[in-house]
Amino acid sequence: MGGGGMIFDTNVLIRLERETRRRIEGTASAFVLGLPETRMCITPTIAGEFCSGISMSDRSVWEGFCAAYEMLPITSETSWVYGEIYRHLASKGQLIGTNDLWIAATGLTHDLPIATGNVDEFRRVPDLDVVEV
Repeated sequence: MGGGGMIFDTNVLIRLERETRRRIEGTASAFVLGLPETRMCITPTIAGEFCSGISMSDRSVWEGFCAAYEMLPITSETSWVYGEIYRHLASKGQLIGTNDLWIAATGLTHDLPIATGNVDEFRRVPDLDVVEV
């Protein structure tokens, strides 16, 4: 896996947060426990999606949860890659959601796989390493 890290998609974080709150070891927490040496990363898009939920409506709770992950920057290169992905998928009639486009572009820019439960959409993106959770 590129750079020894991985980007955790929002759906994985939601499951992880729910498992942590309920004090159970489910698939998301088991997955994370199996990655002891992996840089665990998120993007600003993922952080924004995550704080939209009721369980993260308190800013200090949200900040504490996000602090466990490295926040990857969205750079001008990320923006360019976003456009390339968009044009490619649009030309095939296979566009994915805007937030997922940003997440995929960040993954490609930083050469990191995306850990997600949403593999169908992310696998449409050429050269993106997608790990199903």
